[in-house]
Parts: sequence; C-alpha cells; structure tokens
Amino acid sequence: MGAAAAAALLAGATTAGAQQPPSRVLRMATSVDAATLDPHATNALFTFLVVHQVYEGLTWRGDDLKVHPGLATRWEQVEPTRWRFHLRDGVRFAGGEAFDSDDVVFSIQRALAPTSNYGIFVDTVQAVEARDRLTVDVVTRVPDPVIPDKMTRVLIMDRGWSEANRATVPQNFAQREETATVRNANGTGPYVIRNREVDQRTVMVRNPNWWGSQNGGVARGNVTEYHHITLTSDATRVAALLSGEVDFVHVVPVQDVARIQRDQRLRILEGQENRTVWIGMRQDVEELQGSDVRGRNPLKDLRVRQAIAHAMDLDALRRTTLRGQGVPTGSMWTEFVNGWARETDRRTPHDPARARALLAEAGYPNGFSVPMDCPVGTYDEACQAVAAMLARVGIRAQLTIHPNAVFSQRVRRQEPMMYMLSWGVPTFDGSYTLRAIMASRSVGGAATWNAGGYSNPAFDAMLPRIDAEQDPERRRALIREAHAMHNADLGHIPLYHMMIPWAVRTGVTVQHRADNQFQVREIRVE
Repeated sequence: MGAAAAAALLAGATTAGAQQPPSRVLRMATSVDAATLDPHATNALFTFLVVHQVYEGLTWRGDDLKVHPGLATRWEQVEPTRWRFHLRDGVRFAGGEAFDSDDVVFSIQRALAPTSNYGIFVDTVQAVEARDRLTVDVVTRVPDPVIPDKMTRVLIMDRGWSEANRATVPQNFAQREETATVRNANGTGPYVIRNREVDQRTVMVRNPNWWGSQNGGVARGNVTEYHHITLTSDATRVAALLSGEVDFVHVVPVQDVARIQRDQRLRILEGQENRTVWIGMRQDVEELQGSDVRGRNPLKDLRVRQAIAHAMDLDALRRTTLRGQGVPTGSMWTEFVNGWARETDRRTPHDPARARALLAEAGYPNGFSVPMDCPVGTYDEACQAVAAMLARVGIRAQLTIHPNAVFSQRVRRQEPMMYMLSWGVPTFDGSYTLRAIMASRSVGGAATWNAGGYSNPAFDAMLPRIDAEQDPERRRALIREAHAMHNADLGHIPLYHMMIPWAVRTGVTVQHRADNQFQVREIRVE
C-alpha cells in the first residue's frame, strides 16, 4: 500500500470514529495481514494474531506465557495416552449456536485433515472422543506431555456452521482455494469481525455473548473496538504512530526505535522473541532448479553447508543490519524453549577463507548460483545482508523477496531452493521444531515445514524415544541429543533470535510477550 492510500485509509477510520465515537478504540498497525480467517488453514504468526481474537482453544496462553483454562475449565492426564478435558458450560458462538463436546471433536478432527496446516499441534492425536456433552478425551498414539500447550493453538469451530457453509475441511491455502471461512468467522471469542478489507483493515467489536463477559469479567482490558490495520511500508507505519493516527505499532523497524524513544508521547516495549531466523536449503533433489550447476546439487554436500555457515558474519549482521535488535545463535530455538542447552547454541565461526576452501574441496572453486526466497516483512533486510555475505565467498544467491502470503505458499509447496524463515515455538517445547522442521517429511507428516527436505534416519529414530520418555529430565536430554545431531549435519543454519520492539502511545497498556502475540481482551486504552 502506498503512503497516500494508507493516509486515506487512516483518515477514513478517523472520520468514522468521529461520527459514532466508541467508548474505547484501539488502532493497531502491523506489516502483514492475516492470510485467511480459516483457523486451521495456515500456521502463520500474523494470521493467528487476527483469528485468535475471534476463535478460542480449549486452553490459552496468557500474558505470563503460561497455559490457562479457555473453553475447557480443567484437564487431566487420566492415562499415559489419554487427556480428559472438562468443557465450559453455557458458551455460545457469535452466531448463537451452543458450544459442546461435538464441536471440540469436529475441530480437532478438522485440524487433522490433509489441507490443515495445524497438524503440528495434533500430530500425536489418535482419536478424539466425546464422553458426554461437556467432556472430551484426546487419545494420543504415544504419551504427549504438551497436549495442553498444543490446545492453545487448536481453535474451536461450530460443527453446524461449518457444515452449513461447506467448510468441514480447512481451506487448501497452498493452492489458493477460496472457501467461506477465508473471509467469514464464527467463534466463541471476545470479538467479532464487523468489517474486513483484505490487506488493509479489519475492524472487530466486542462480542456481547462472550462467556467471559458473563463470568466475572475474566479479561483485564477495556477495548470495545479494535482496528487491525495493515501498512506494509515501514515509513508509513511509523508516520501513522507519530501523527497519532494509530495507537500501537506491532512491527517497529529497527532503524526507527531510537527516534520513537525520543518522543515523550510514545513508549518502546522490547525484548527477545521466542523466534529464530534460519537458512533452509534444498537437500532432497539431485539438481538445483535455477542454479548454474548442472547435474548436481551442491547443498547436499555437508562441506557446502559448512561453507555457508562459515560465510555468516552474525556479529556484523546484528550490529549493522539489525541495529542491535537480534541475538546471534547456533541454536534452532531460544532459551525460552524446553530442550535448549548452551552446548547446542555454539555458533559456526565466521571464516570466509575456510568457506572458500570448503567450496573448492567440494568441487566448486568458482562457487555457484542458487535462487533464494525471502518474505517481505520483519527480516527482508537480513535476507539481503545474508545474500551479500554469500556472494563474498562465491555463492551467488539470486534473491527474490515475495509478499508474505506468496512466500508461505511457496514454502508449503516445497518450492524454494534456498530460503530464510523465522520460526517460533508456540508450545515452548523443542519437540515442536524437531518434528516440524528437522524430521524427514515422511515422519513429520502433516506437521512438516521441512521445505528443504533434510533427512537423517538416525535423527528420525530419536523421535519415538522422545515421545515415549515420561521422565522430564531424561526427555529433555533426548531433545538436546537430537538437536546436536541436526546441528552437526547443518540441516538448517541458525542465524539469530529476533528482538521484537513494539511501540505504543501513552495511555495504552499492553504486555510485551516473547511469542509476539497479544490478546486485545487484555489491553487497556485510556
């Protein structure tokens, strides 16, 4: 969106507010819109940021990052492979439909469908059983201690509404399918969508039938109307904040942090995100499409992957491109995640001479070219810096920066030859990344985001051992062992953990979170 169009959009929002002033309006600007309103179609940060204001899970992750009761009031592990959830009575969907165990069974089964991108949260689920109207058992193939954590992301839909709208299976996002759930929503959550202009603005208002409003006021916030505004231009987003046209900027460009900090009317909230940026490399094909190498795939060679890692000057990346807003790493996840260890966070040293020597040893003394995909958004400048570092050792990365939705679809279709991706861990458990990113695609199944096709049978054999281990410390040690095995292969190349600066005007109270999410129901506006 251009600056003029964005200004017109914001001016329109202000005019509408002047005609019918709501009691508490929050106007938030971010860089990327939700790709869909289907709650099981694509497991992407910005999509979840929108849909989880409308839909709810059996559990939810609070501002303290702990798991709290949601549509389930309590739960217990009644057997090693059976979790029992006791549902909240009296809940209704925004359309008036009553919520019960049938909706839970339907929604978890929907998340298991082939077109779902939420398989990672139900990958161990074998069956879902309704014991009665308000009790559901989730039966797993193996003991899964993080089922309550996973249920924070499996959002619940009404079976009848989905059937009436021919949406019993999730939208096929990778193939750009259009379904009723792409633009329509019917959840139990605290907000309902009043108006949606894709890639521009989504307006939500309080759901008068939300169970939380009738249950002693479980929310701390006071926002009655929420404007989720997409401004892809960094300059436009910051200008809107400085002019007072928005109250909150969710994606603050690193180059503008100091400028905003100097403004007495504004505050910067920052901290490390539970999200890591890494390089993915296509290792399951015999020839790289679009490369000047014929008949071979350099990325299958460990020496080439080592060369790529040695080419990375992560301290310079942090200092210049990221302007201090990043934490260089050798780990595929942050210290917030169960299974992190200092010994698996050792970085490959920056050594361009060694990188060139490894390339020559592998048979590429003059380097090679390779297409490289990245998304518009919070790390496209880092992509450009990484491409420049690769060029210095002879790897000519042909960088294409795609719109976020296009990039996600390409990754889901396993099309990139080389790419950079930011990966969060919403369960705060290392098994999430082990299965979705590191495991062979045949093992990860519906959960897989392993677009590069990394595969190591010895690594895959670790997963059943992790699944079966019920002692927390022994399980943690196995996660670390699997992580170390992947790192030795350089199946992916970790670069840095993201820092997430948010900016708010004075009078907005919001809790900064390591998962880069917020719940409007918890925000106060004065």
